[in-house]
This record gives sequence, C-alpha cells and structure tokens, in this order.
Amino acid sequence: MIVSGVDLHIHSTASDGRLSPEEIIRKSAAAGLTIIALADHDTVDGITPALEVARAFPGLKVIPAIEMSTDVPGADVHILGYFIDYTSQELRARLERMRNSRQERAQGIIAKLRSLGINIEWQQVQEIAGSGSIGRPHIAQAMVDKGYVASVSEAFTKYLGFGGPAFIEWERMTPAKAVELILRVNGLPVLAHPLTVNHSEALVIKLKAVGLVGIEAYYNGYTADQVSWLVGLARRHNLIVTGGSDYHGLDPNTETIIGGNDVPIEAAERLIALAEQRALKLVNPHHLNIS
Repeated sequence: MIVSGVDLHIHSTASDGRLSPEEIIRKSAAAGLTIIALADHDTVDGITPALEVARAFPGLKVIPAIEMSTDVPGADVHILGYFIDYTSQELRARLERMRNSRQERAQGIIAKLRSLGINIEWQQVQEIAGSGSIGRPHIAQAMVDKGYVASVSEAFTKYLGFGGPAFIEWERMTPAKAVELILRVNGLPVLAHPLTVNHSEALVIKLKAVGLVGIEAYYNGYTADQVSWLVGLARRHNLIVTGGSDYHGLDPNTETIIGGNDVPIEAAERLIALAEQRALKLVNPHHLNIS
C-alpha cells in the first residue's frame, strides 16, 4: 500500500533495478506519487529517458539524481546526488571508469563463486543486467534463478556482502571525493542509509566539512527510534533529511515498493528549496507547487 507521495531513492535497469526508467515513471505516476528521484548506481543513463516519459505526467516531478558508490575502511558508503548536471563531461568520464571497474569486479566475483561450487555464467548475468551497469544484485539474481539461494538477500548475506567469501573490492572514490564531485556538477550531496556505516555521526561531521547537505533518515527497514535519531543528527549538524524506498524490484517478497516508505512531504520541500536557493537547474523550469 502506498503511504507516501514522495520517493527520493529509486533504481532502474540503468543500473541494478528490474524496471526500465520509463516503467519507473509510469509506475510512480499510477501509484499517485508527486515527487520522485531516479538515483541509479554510478550511472546517469536512465535520466534522459525518464524525463522524456515524465512529460506525459505533469503531476509527477522527477529529480535527476545518482547514487555514488564509495567506501571507508571496512564498509561501503553511498552518496546520493540530487539535481546533478547529468550532462557533465567530468561526471560521465568518472562514471565510465567506474563502470569498467564494475565489470571487472563482477567477472572476479563469478570466478570466486565458481571456486565455491556455485557456477554462474557471465552471459546469464549480462542478460539479467540488460543494458544497465552490472552489479552484485544481478549476480545475486542469477544465483536465485539457478537455485543456489532462495533470495537476493540470502545471496548477499552468505556470499556477496562486504567480507563475504565472494566479495571483491573495486575502484571507487572516497566519500569526501564523491561529495566534492557532486557539488562540482551542481548537485546536492546526501549520505544514503547512514546506519549501514559504523560511527555514522563522525562520518557525517567529516562530510559536512566538505559540503554534505543532508542525510537519508526515512529509509526502508529503519525503526521509528532509528529515524528519530537520524532526524536529531541532521538537526544537530544543520542538515536536511531525505528518504525513499531504495527500490530495485528484484525481490518482490521482501522489498519495499515504490512510494512504500513513509517519507514526509517536507523532506522533498526542503530539498527543492535548497536547490532553488542555490539556483540549481530543476527538471521543471517553473516553481514546484507542493501542497
């Protein structure tokens, strides 16, 4: 059941989601959402087709975004960038380097799985990924399809997650460098799902110093107490809060649907207000009327 008209964290087939950018737009509009952000992993390839389809749905505002993969010792850190200039040559060159590294990593993971008795074919993973950037969820889905695990989440827990027997590092930026890059391409950098990082407040303080503007507090699976703590963290450091489903569409039995996470409209309002304050380029040139 849809509980929110706002979803600021959605993935498509441009990276590791199941639905195409066009399908994401149609599904969001059909569900009655009013503001969404397409934030694929380390690619902006889905933004243009999404915006083209969104023209047919004037009641839906689409924020061009990205989720950049970075790391700190012992953990993955993801940085969301809202209202980015997705035509930036600097951004696209960096993302191309990361895409190539992702492919090499995926091939390495498949080799590791084979040594563990799990035989996944590269062609199968490519077919699952389609035209999108290959990621671990595609490998996880191949493992599900061949019956090695019961779900995508099990594949990550047992094999593909950080420190797992098939985990492989790959070329990524530091969180601070990702924040700086997002700022250079006129975006608003926000720390995604902060509770996946140990000592998250220390990281927030460090990233705030280089330009972080917000943290994702309203996130799939977070308890009311965790949300409250994150909102308090944002207030202590004068940051905005955002939220979303982190929808991929890969595991319908466990995954939050688009718009299925209760994100207050104020979260989107503050994000848009900050974009307007910084004179960033909005998808719709007119002022966004949010009631």
